[in-house]
Parts: sequence; structure tokens; C-alpha cells
Amino acid sequence: MRQKEISLNIRPINPLDEEFDDDHIVTSWNTPLREDAFVLSDDEKVEQIEKHFREIMEILGLDLTDDSLNGTPHRVAKMYVKEVFSGLNPKNRPVAKLFENKYKYDQMLVEKDITFYSHCEHHFVPIYGKAHVAYFSSGKVIGLSKINRIVQYFAKRPQVQERLTVQIGKELQRILGTEHVGVVMDANHMCVASRGVGDTNSKTGTAFFGGKFSEETFKREFLNYINNK
Repeated sequence: MRQKEISLNIRPINPLDEEFDDDHIVTSWNTPLREDAFVLSDDEKVEQIEKHFREIMEILGLDLTDDSLNGTPHRVAKMYVKEVFSGLNPKNRPVAKLFENKYKYDQMLVEKDITFYSHCEHHFVPIYGKAHVAYFSSGKVIGLSKINRIVQYFAKRPQVQERLTVQIGKELQRILGTEHVGVVMDANHMCVASRGVGDTNSKTGTAFFGGKFSEETFKREFLNYINNK
């Protein structure tokens, strides 16, 4: 069976757009956070979330004296703060070291199939898939593992895929000092698959094209590369 090209499902993102459809109304490309978001320490947040999640489980009628369930509130709280939503805290932002482009490499650099896991901010269920990133050097290059870390940092938040795509693109533009950045993301949404319509086959594609990647020639080269096995 011929592989379905990612480009068929992609809607390029215009950062000036405020509304995509009835379910995805976006007012800012920054993650919405209160000014006092980091007054509490991580450990204090774990303690409070544990208490509240225990109450949720009790309301659901679960017996928390059972050995299997007793530690769940703490595990969930720790997971939220220190793992799956750790990208909310700016102290966890990757520090990207740049290197001189000594080889004078002036072509597109692509890192594809970066696995990411995130969570839908509407239902707090997983979003997971692949990110593909490309850029043209402005005289500096970034260590490849740092691209993965940047993707993971922004993914580890309650997200919508449109915002996540733009955040990764804008961060790479800032770090690399160039507008010539492209990002394509192809993801499964468990809020679609495990609830609501229950569609387990559909995927969502989003793209960020900056600088040269707004030109059809470079955009097509990027998309052809990531669709090539």
C-alpha cells in the first residue's frame, strides 16, 4: 500500500490567524499562564495536586485503601509536575549551544521523525506523533539533540497542536538567528480516538513555514524529504 504523504493533511499556520474552527479558538501563541504560575515550588504543587486528585478518585467511588490505588494520587501529581507538564516551567527550557558553520554548509538541514508526546488542553488526554524540523544556517548550527529537546520542552504542556507547531518554529528562529525555519507535525489525538467521535484512524497535520520555506520550491523540497522513506 502506498504511504499517504504527510503534506496532504497539512494546513500551514499563519500566526496572524486567531480562529481555525469552532473547537480551536486561539488568542495567543504563548501558553496561557497566570502571573503567579510559579509562586509554588514543584514539591508544593505535587502536594496540592495529590490532595485534589485523591478527592477526584474518591468522588468516582474508587477504594483508595486498595494497594493498587493508594499511591495513585501521588504518582499522578508527580507525573503532572515533573514529567508530562514540565515544559510549563521556564527553568526547564533547553539551553541550546550553537557552533560555527565551519563547513560553509548552505543547504537545507532536516531532522525528521522526532517522536513527541503532549496532552490536549481541552481534555488532558495524550497527543502523540512525529515532528519534522528544517532550517538554513545563518552562520551557526545547532546540536541535533537540542532540536529534539526543544520539541519535547514545548510538547510537555497542555497544548493544541497549532500552538505547539508555532512555538517550536518561533523558538528555533530565535535561537538560530534566522527566519528560515520549517516545522511539520503529524499527530494522533486521543481526544478524537478514545472519546467523542471515537475515530482511531485520523491524524492531524500542521506546519510552520518561515523565510525561504514560504517559497514553494523549498517547501516542496522539505515535504518531499520527510515523505521519502
